[in-house]
Order: sequence, then C-alpha cells, then structure tokens
Amino acid sequence: MRRVLIKELFSTPEKFFEKEIIVKGWVRSLRNSKSFSFIVVNDGSSFKDLQIIAGEGLSNYSEITAMRTGFAVSLKGKIVPSQGKQPLEMQAVSVEIVGEAPEDYPLQKKATSLEFLREVAHVRGRSNTISNVLRVRHHLAMATHQFFHERGFFYAHTPIITASDCEGAGELFRVSTLPVNDAPKDDKGAPDFKKDYFGTETFLAVSGQLEAEALALSLGAVYTFGPTFRSENSHTSRHLAEFWMIEPEVAFADLDDMADLAADYIKYLINWALEKCPDEIDFFNLRIQKGLKDTLEHVRSSSFQRVTYTEAIEILKKSGKKFDFPVEWGADLQTEHERFLTEEHYKAPVIVTDYPKEIKSFYMKENSDGKTVRAMDVLVPGVGEIIGGSQREDDLEVLKRKMKEKGLKEEDYWWYLDLRRFGGCPHAGFGLGFERAVMYITGVQNIRDAIPFPRFPGNANF
Repeated sequence: MRRVLIKELFSTPEKFFEKEIIVKGWVRSLRNSKSFSFIVVNDGSSFKDLQIIAGEGLSNYSEITAMRTGFAVSLKGKIVPSQGKQPLEMQAVSVEIVGEAPEDYPLQKKATSLEFLREVAHVRGRSNTISNVLRVRHHLAMATHQFFHERGFFYAHTPIITASDCEGAGELFRVSTLPVNDAPKDDKGAPDFKKDYFGTETFLAVSGQLEAEALALSLGAVYTFGPTFRSENSHTSRHLAEFWMIEPEVAFADLDDMADLAADYIKYLINWALEKCPDEIDFFNLRIQKGLKDTLEHVRSSSFQRVTYTEAIEILKKSGKKFDFPVEWGADLQTEHERFLTEEHYKAPVIVTDYPKEIKSFYMKENSDGKTVRAMDVLVPGVGEIIGGSQREDDLEVLKRKMKEKGLKEEDYWWYLDLRRFGGCPHAGFGLGFERAVMYITGVQNIRDAIPFPRFPGNANF
C-alpha cells in the first residue's frame, strides 16, 4: 500500500473516500478522550492538516494518547467525509510512532514569533508561516525556469568562485587556502596570491552577470539562477550575505526589450503563485499582509508605467510630500521615493530608466548626453525596487574609459573586453533578487524569512 500525500488527499478527496491508505507526517496537535483521540497531522506537502480519529480499540492506544506535538507518525486508515469543517478525515486502523519529540520541542501549538523561529531554523519549516513561504518559494523557482524556457532562453550555470568584482563595490568574501596567520608575502609585503590555490586572488561571486554576457554572446539568450554573495555589513530587513539571483542576458537586445521582459516575468510569477498556491496566498492575505491578494492581482492586470530618472525626480520634488531622504538629481532613489511613485503617483508598477552614470556600474551603456546610462529599476507597489537592469556598454573604447574612471584595471577584465572585440553587439540584461520576489509575493516583511537558512552579519548558523 503506497503512501498518499495530504496534498493529494485534499485535491481529489472523492478519489479516496471509503478507501484505506497510509499517511505519514508530524503531529500538530492531539486531543484525547476515554474512547478515542483526535490527532492532527501535517506532512509538509500542503498547508492543510489531516484529522485522524484513533479509537481505544487500537492495540497501542495508551502510547497514542501519550504522544506530543512534533512526533513523527505513520497512519493507516479509511478516509471518510468529515463531520466538521474539513471535507475529509481518517478513521485509523493503526498508528505507528516513527519518531518521538520531547516536551521542549520548540514548535508548540501556541503562537510563535518569526524572530523566535529564526533561532530554530532547523525545524521552522514545520510552522505554518515558514512552510507556506517555502512552498511558494519552490513554485516561484519552477515558474522562473518555465518562463525562460518558454521564451527560448538557456539555463546557464555561472561560477561561484571568481577573480572579478562585477559590481565594483568591493563587498566581497575572499576564497583562499593560504594559512591565516602565516601567508606568504610578495615583494610589497602583501599576501602573495600567486601561491594561492587558483594562482590569483579569488572571491565568492556577487553576480553571474559578466559570465552570462559571454554566454549570451554565444547562445543568444541565457539566464542564471544561483547563489550570490555580498559582504555588506547590513542588518536591515532587506539584505542578506548569501542570496539567490535570477539574471537573464540577451544578445541583440536593448533596454526597452529588457523592460518588456521584466514586466512579463513579474506578472508571470504573480500569476503562477495565485494559481498554484491559492491556500498559501489566502493565508498570507489573512495573517501576514492584509490586502496582499488585491495588490498582487492589481499588478498582474496593470500596465507598467515608464518614466526617466530625471522625470521621476521632478515628480517627487513637485509632490509636496516631505521625505526622510532629500530628493536631488544625482542621488539614488530611496524606498520611500519608489513607493510614492508606485503607490501614490502612478498607482501602478513603474519602470524608471536612464540613471546618472555616477551612481551606476561601469558596464552600463552610456547615453549620448554623457551624464546618464541606459539603466532601469522596476518598482512595484508595497516594496519599491524589485529588479535592476541595463543595456550593457558594447563600445570597447567607452567601456575602457569608464573602467578607468571607476579605478578598474583592464588586465583584470581582459576577457570581458574581448567580448567587445570579437563580434560584439548590443545586449542587455537584468537581475532579480529571488528572496525579494518571495517577500513581495508572500508579504513577509523580513528577508530572513524568505530563505530556509539565512546568512547575515554575525550569523551563519545551521
């Protein structure tokens, strides 16, 4: 007799009525009486729990009544229509205790804060909120692959270890096998990385973009989906040291093409979540963020407005609204500015383009005005920026000049420059922090709750 998942039971209940099946999972709650017990079990496949009625006639009934929340069990029984709110329940034929849980099991029936759950991340996936987040996260990952596959993109695996700093910000984790206290020195007294494992100074990648550009200029359109790392000393609710990024790159494409792709991708993710995860979205709408479902449906059906950075600055200045951060041309937009544009001014998602070149990376295509670059940020109501992208600089001499202005050495990027020499062409791409998308679609307010095991300053537990 095969095991049946609770998700399958609730999706097609009529298929299982009056049939004997096996269900396995963890006890959520137990209510005993003299003649029978109500056992509530969840197996992780669904937000829904299964109620099991275990009668006193079972040979191990005394053991059953002694069970606690957290016990792992294997249940065999007949599925029948429920007399309560659930469409079905199980009448147990046997209850096998697979694994016990002590009295100090951290996930008791009482309410538990998200802050506490981060301290027990190894079991927080059994809680309602985090299990719902993780199921939605899975579906958004599947949606990502399906979206790009349908559009002819190739999934590219770019290096996690790199010798180049894509963003030029220097917020890097070094990868080295040199001894910590007795590293060999070069003639300047600095660590001699020529004697390191890779023969050069290497780091964990902050992005797969540069390598994705190379692959796009071979295959036409690629996307990456993998872990990236930034050693920002940030303790905000929106930053992690290790997070996942989706980065499409397309040859013979410009910024307008990327803006269209980004809008389509966000709508696709939202639509997938609403269709595939209705129970989870209803939970978040009720318990985490009131109005979340309406917001998602609004974005799914809305046109993405487009505005240049310069125009956005003028809108913000003329708004009459007092912001915590000053609005000045040349300064980056803050979350409060982004949310004003999406939630109050346009009341729709917004794509802001053509940012000042001083606040953007060296690889972005310079506009003819010499002051701005072909960059974009995609802003959504409730969050602000969710995607950043640009048309890449394909003019070799301009790229060399910009690298020099940013203090970057040509020899460190020789192969990247070759891409402009060996049949270069206009190309563009963007990056989406996957956890930001998970936060947006679930409504959770802290990015540490959007990833199974968060990494941030002072914490690498689990």
